[in-house]
Amino acid sequence: MSDVSLTFDGDRAYVELDRPDKHNGLTIDMLNDLARVARVIGKRDEIRSVILAGNGPSFSSGLDIAKATGDPLSIVRNFLPLPWLGTNAFQEACWAWRRLPQPVIAAVHGHCFGGGLQLALAADIRFATPDSDFAVMEVAHGLIPDMSGAVTLSRLIGVDKALLLTMTADPVDAAYAARIGLITEVSEDPRADAETLADRIAARPAPAVAAAKQLFERTWHAGTRRTLGIERATQIPLLVRQALGRR
Repeated sequence: MSDVSLTFDGDRAYVELDRPDKHNGLTIDMLNDLARVARVIGKRDEIRSVILAGNGPSFSSGLDIAKATGDPLSIVRNFLPLPWLGTNAFQEACWAWRRLPQPVIAAVHGHCFGGGLQLALAADIRFATPDSDFAVMEVAHGLIPDMSGAVTLSRLIGVDKALLLTMTADPVDAAYAARIGLITEVSEDPRADAETLADRIAARPAPAVAAAKQLFERTWHAGTRRTLGIERATQIPLLVRQALGRR
């Protein structure tokens, strides 16, 4: 039985970490399941949004170090990058959500630490309860964030804040996280707000939504000349659709 559940409701997909007794501590099996579930969603054109959440008291307390490191050969095998993706199993568990054309909205509560935080950062939008807390926890275990966190942190907050969170591994509250841009908004009911936002986005043409996500994904740190070129290349198919009367 998987500790990552996938359900569909109309045009929405719900992905839930489901290891509540361990605060959704991530295992290698869960990392592989996250990437697999993302691939399943990506093949379903009728899905307009994804809501990512955690069952139980926390979104995720991060990588379950004891369980994940119990088999050194498994660590080595899953750490090697896949040439056709450019990511390893740890990174793909997060980056797979960036690959999706659909918007991914994280509904966070409780602890959001380490690998769990990197997973939340891989979503496009993050709502979090006022009592949730966040930590780049890896340095406390003698490690660094290695599940795409270096990329997402660099896009969301300044390098000084990224270093502060990473080098101290100190938890911060939701208010501070919102203030520095680590999360999008503080919410009393993140899932409800995620659903409301999903409906608003679903009212817009799906090709334009997907193109907007791709545009910013490809250009966020690109130079001006490259960004303008990507803008043009992304817009042309949408203009053709408009000319043909398609949305």
